[in-house]
This record gives sequence, C-alpha cells and structure tokens, in this order.
Amino acid sequence: MPTLLLALLTAVTLSACSPKYDWRDYRSADAPYSVLFPGKPATQTRPIHLDQLPVSMTMTAANIDGVVFAVGSSQLADAAQAPTALAAMQSAMVNNIGGIITSSKPLANGAVEVDASGKTMRLIGRFIAKDRRVYQIVIIGAPQKIEAEQAETFFTSLKFL
Repeated sequence: MPTLLLALLTAVTLSACSPKYDWRDYRSADAPYSVLFPGKPATQTRPIHLDQLPVSMTMTAANIDGVVFAVGSSQLADAAQAPTALAAMQSAMVNNIGGIITSSKPLANGAVEVDASGKTMRLIGRFIAKDRRVYQIVIIGAPQKIEAEQAETFFTSLKFL
C-alpha cells in the first residue's frame, strides 16, 4: 500500500494548481460513496495485500497546499474479513508517515477514528466497513497545515449510497 499512496500523492501533487479550497462533489465510479474533495481529485487502482488478503484498492485524493485528502476503498471476498482488512489499512497508513497513534476512538457508525503523528506529518483517518467493502478516509499533512474546519467538512461529507 505505501507504493500506491506514494504514486497517488505524486500524481495529485503534480496536478495541484492552487492552495485555495475549491470543494467539489465526487461520486465514486468504483464504490458506493460520495464525498466533497477540496480540489480536483486523482484516482488510481492497484492490487495490494491487506495483511494476507489480496484486494484491489482504489485511492482517490486531492492535494491542497501539501495536505492530502484521500478516500481508499476495497471489496473483500467475505465481510468477515473486514476487521483484519481495517486493521491492516490503519497500520499501513500510520507506517506511511512513520508515526504512532496518538488517539483512537470508535464512532457511532461502527467506524474508528485515528489520529497519528510522525516526525513531520500528521494523519487523521476514519476506517469503516460496509458489508464486504472497507474504506479509509484520511487527511495527511504537516500538523500546522491541517485545518480543523476543512477536516470536518471532508469527513462529514462522506455519504454511502
């Protein structure tokens, strides 16, 4: 998964043209969700392993002033695999920033919200299972650049269709 995130971050960085937030509705062609992105997102799909589970992961992300807003989704063979897949997603994302989890809390919809810090990066993520689909909704960037209001807009805009 680190290679997928790195490739997507590079593509998004190259396509980013303005640090201004320009919220736009995005409806996934791959999974049943919609979300507001703060800029034009880029999408990439690759085969990965979540722990020992081979899946196809689709990541869609937008980069605004060095802060990445991303949604990743995969479909599992069996809904019973969701806890393993979500733990692997969470671990991979925290490892991507060389971080440690500073807080973790369950949310009402069965999701888990994680806040993690690395040397120079912060990750705020929500990890959710819906039937056989698993999702990661993350914001990654320098701690001083992640704005609470923008994070709230991104996270609360996620809707499952």
